[in-house]
Amino acid sequence: MSESYDVAGIGNAIVDVLAPVSDAFLLQHNVAKGVMTLIDEFRAQQLYEAFSAVSEMAGGSAANTMAGVASLGGRGVFIGKVKNDRLGQSFAASLKALGVRFTTAMANDGPSTACCLIAVTEEGQRSMSTYLGASRELSPDDVDEKAVAASAVLYIEGYLWDQPQAKAAIEKAITAAKGAHRRVALTLSDPFCVGRYREEFLDLMKTRVDVLFANEEEAKALFEVEEFDGVLQALHAWPGIAALTRSARGCVIVRKSEAHILDAHPVARVVDTTGAGDLFAAGFLYGLTHEKRLADCGRLGAVAAAEVISHYGARPEIRLEALAAEAGLV
Repeated sequence: MSESYDVAGIGNAIVDVLAPVSDAFLLQHNVAKGVMTLIDEFRAQQLYEAFSAVSEMAGGSAANTMAGVASLGGRGVFIGKVKNDRLGQSFAASLKALGVRFTTAMANDGPSTACCLIAVTEEGQRSMSTYLGASRELSPDDVDEKAVAASAVLYIEGYLWDQPQAKAAIEKAITAAKGAHRRVALTLSDPFCVGRYREEFLDLMKTRVDVLFANEEEAKALFEVEEFDGVLQALHAWPGIAALTRSARGCVIVRKSEAHILDAHPVARVVDTTGAGDLFAAGFLYGLTHEKRLADCGRLGAVAAAEVISHYGARPEIRLEALAAEAGLV
């Protein structure tokens, strides 16, 4: 079967709702400034109604990655759960506008669509209140096995591992990918996520995962080492590809004895690092699915990450395909 997609992403489906606010608004509505707070559905509805002049876009870590793949000219499909409500329709429409296929059937009952309510003050500080809602309801029935099998890479968001049903959905997707001889990529998502599921992630890496994405702290947590060199030593014995990000120190790409140490792509000013890892994965996966050398896959990731940290928000504002062409990478 010839591939219909470069990447199939599976992750939390969250609508990012951004609104300009004042410091007085944050005080009035008891919003903690500059941090992310998990909230319930009632609180989400209260804040949404208090917002004005909102903008909405499909969000969540893996969905951000899929948006980056599409911005580079790649073909992507996303699996994630929303409810058939207004925000769910907004999520689907946003992905479609980006050029990403969204295959998951919407829920007709249960929790409402997940949202991240992002209050942005005049100086650009982002205060996030996140309701996970329907995104936690992803189940094996939601996995489009044909779409996964028709994708060169299955990309898994580690955050999903918290939910037993979602874990079963991931297992189904991996089985479909492996049955079609496709690659499986995993992003560790968060050091705390690694702390909860370290043994399970290591077990996945033994036989099921071909590509690993992690930042330095996540990788140290995975291998329980204090120094980055310990991470490299552990990965030299692993047959897969590891793409490790180190913030301003760039990235390291490892495959057995092969290692590429790459600088971060230049950026005039770092404004907001939200989504940097997601967009790095997008660039790397685009390169991997277009037969680029590993070093150039890393450079594509660095270009995508540099664009997204140069402004507020986790989605590229400039077409990444054009930036990659300027860098001589496509």
